Amino acid sequence: MNFSNKLSRRAVLQSMAVTAAGALLPTAASRQALGQSSKLLYVNTWGGTWTETEQRAFFAPYTERTGVEVRTVSPVSFAALKAQVESGRYEWDVTAINEPAWVRAYSDKLVEPLDWSIIDRASVPEDAITHDGVAVCVLSTNLCYRTDKFPENAPQTWADFWDVERFPGNRGMYQDGRTSIRQALLADGVPVDQLYPMDIDRALAKLSELKPHVKVWWRQAAQSQQLIRDGEVDLMPIWNSGATNLKRQGAPIEISWHQAMPVRTILGVVRGASNRENAFRYIQLCLEADRQAEFTQGVGYGPANVEAFDHIPAEAARGMPTHPDNAPLAAVIDPVWEAEHSDEIEERFLEWLVK
Repeated sequence: MNFSNKLSRRAVLQSMAVTAAGALLPTAASRQALGQSSKLLYVNTWGGTWTETEQRAFFAPYTERTGVEVRTVSPVSFAALKAQVESGRYEWDVTAINEPAWVRAYSDKLVEPLDWSIIDRASVPEDAITHDGVAVCVLSTNLCYRTDKFPENAPQTWADFWDVERFPGNRGMYQDGRTSIRQALLADGVPVDQLYPMDIDRALAKLSELKPHVKVWWRQAAQSQQLIRDGEVDLMPIWNSGATNLKRQGAPIEISWHQAMPVRTILGVVRGASNRENAFRYIQLCLEADRQAEFTQGVGYGPANVEAFDHIPAEAARGMPTHPDNAPLAAVIDPVWEAEHSDEIEERFLEWLVK
């Protein structure tokens, strides 16, 4: 399948409208209020492999331990989170969402304060606690390349990705403003620990240099995997979990951990949830090292609780963002700055993209 990168402003705006509308559609689980039964917990989830892995790592052990049944509502959506709090029509008790979106939710007073009378604070890594939520795992965006295209002199940095002379080949990019602007700044020589405040003008100028060489702007994880697996592109940014899946399938691909972009997934309770006690007990279980080990191996992310590495085989651990060999090579992401400027970043990026 070919994915064209020729976009119109109307196509982009229509796509955004459809996505936003879809996020707000009611589901079969819609209720005026949660908590009709103290033996039920509603968890907002991404679906697919994520939910299947949650079932093994979190849901089944939680039900066995507490007797509380877990039911799921998909997909994860900041817009739906905000709408249910504002309307009082709740879909779920607990959700896990990327950190910049969680920071926005905290700022908008959409989340419950962590209840330390239920969660054992001593068991939670201090650096995992943020904005009334806790980090449950870490996903990173990495430079990915085909090893049959670059068997020896492989690209390792975003400057390499921009260097079309030394590293010729079809390129794909993720159609996301924050990710693309980070990559452009790193390619332009900004140190990994000095990305903020982001110079958006500088980033867009750098992106303009590469734009003629980008064959595809991908938007979904499955699309990114298909593109590089089938050889439609030779190098591209990809989520590390997608690369893990491809390598398991035998695809000739590799990723670089240099300047990887880690983003934490934050677990927390929606403000006004009736089943808040069950929700906080669920969070407690999700933070346990053996539970995180099973979950992150299933989804290909890194555990937020590094003690989980005691339960993860060395080969699998080496492919995770929080592994001690990988974490020091990554860019330093500021989710608070990105949350405060997310609308401006996306607006300017989309305006640039459709020119």
